[in-house]
Amino acid sequence: MGESRLRAVIVDDEELARGFLREMLAPHPEIGIAAECANGFDAVKAIAETAPDLLFLDVQMPKLDGFEVLELVATGNPKPPVVIFVTAYDQYAMRAFDAHAVDYLLKPFSAERFERALERAKARLGQRTLPADLSAEARAPEQKPQRIVVKDGTKVHVIPIDKLDYVEAQGDYVALHSGGRGFLKQQPISSVESLLDPSRFVRVHRSTIVNLERITRIEPYAKDSRVAILADGTRLAVSRAGYTRLMEAMGESQGNSNTTR
Repeated sequence: MGESRLRAVIVDDEELARGFLREMLAPHPEIGIAAECANGFDAVKAIAETAPDLLFLDVQMPKLDGFEVLELVATGNPKPPVVIFVTAYDQYAMRAFDAHAVDYLLKPFSAERFERALERAKARLGQRTLPADLSAEARAPEQKPQRIVVKDGTKVHVIPIDKLDYVEAQGDYVALHSGGRGFLKQQPISSVESLLDPSRFVRVHRSTIVNLERITRIEPYAKDSRVAILADGTRLAVSRAGYTRLMEAMGESQGNSNTTR
């Protein structure tokens, strides 16, 4: 395996599926299997450690799905692997190609179909660039995520949207605050804003998005500005435009009684 020119990682929660892919790759001595993983967390770790050229990736898996794995793999990686999705569900095909996958193998597939996918992957190698925000590209415009994933070295944090308190821009990063902790993610705040439900999250300042449910009151701070005070005591600056957006959102919600103007 060490002499193989190309490295591959196989990610699927079914042992039979991983075994079938091993059989399909057996006639290709130019490709070595660097790792096999049964869930998304192990996949992110293995990809970081082995830097594969090819990634055979299932979609529906425990812990992290295939699109979340792909987003984490692409973050800060100038040379991510070429991806072939392998799944039993045809409804993800459009998302897969929007996420720049080279092919989409629908189980069960033939050896001939596998060979065509492999040829496409080899042709793609050498042109491996992926956009920074794969999660947004792979999701339909009306579909909002239920969680945000953040890679921290070899660790992966999963933040449920319901648990997100507020978001702060910090240069090329955002700090996602949840339960008294902050998680840094390399992503523009405008991109995060596009993922969040505008009826629940409001841009109160050019550098801050807040969960409406966390606000207990709003107080004057200076001329044309205010401060939002959250349930945990956090104080967030609210610009004039942000205050207008906040009042509009709160006027449409059921939480007006908890807020003083």
